[in-house]
Amino acid sequence: MKWPTELLLIRHAESAYNDLKRKKEADPDYLRFRNLFETERSHAEIPALAALLHERFALGYSDRRTPITARGERQARITGRRMREEGAAAPEIVFVSPYLRTLETLRILKEEWPELGRAREYREERIREKDHGLALLFNDWRIYHVLHPEQGKLHDLLGDYDYRFLNGENIPDVRQRTHSWITTITREFAGMRVMAITHHLTILATRANFERMGPEEFLHLDEHEKPVNCGVTRYVGKADLGSRGKLELERYNKRYYDDSEIED
Repeated sequence: MKWPTELLLIRHAESAYNDLKRKKEADPDYLRFRNLFETERSHAEIPALAALLHERFALGYSDRRTPITARGERQARITGRRMREEGAAAPEIVFVSPYLRTLETLRILKEEWPELGRAREYREERIREKDHGLALLFNDWRIYHVLHPEQGKLHDLLGDYDYRFLNGENIPDVRQRTHSWITTITREFAGMRVMAITHHLTILATRANFERMGPEEFLHLDEHEKPVNCGVTRYVGKADLGSRGKLELERYNKRYYDDSEIED
């Protein structure tokens, strides 16, 4: 069979950006901004709110250098420990996005699941997160689109799937580079157990490529079944199908921790 026998896709642990997003969604000014953005985008108050929130919720990190949080460390520790305890076979090959939050997640997984340290490890740019370009300066695409209204109009014209952030990427761009990575694991690691520590949109793009999803299916999955932090997706190779063998989805987005175990 040309495929790996197993492919595990693991999203990174909670990052400083994920934590910032939670704080924004608890902020009354942000909730008012969101409500106006979705119901009355021409309201005179929106630009001032956007400017205020831009200053209030500055992250201070590039996407590549965004670290995980203390909650994220607990997520990764529990995930690694419980995968080891359930007797999961350690992968032979580990790909990891070169972003800090994925590298930190892998380091902690290895501390709790030492057998991971025996795998060949590759830092892989093709499984990095979607590049949001200029929008990274605003840490929120809605704020960005209010302060750069021409980009908001372009987004409304093209839609979530095709809109490409200025100096960044759109969803088809991410699907193309993950498709290239899939070609690599097919060509070089057939018959082996492979793991990838990666990101939300990269996991969805990989699924979409395997399962030949169209834009509507992709956006539905993104809206209703986003990968959780440290969620584990498992594909299994069907060698008994011979030349028709392929990787088939066995489970998606399995979470090994409860929220009560990671709260501060």
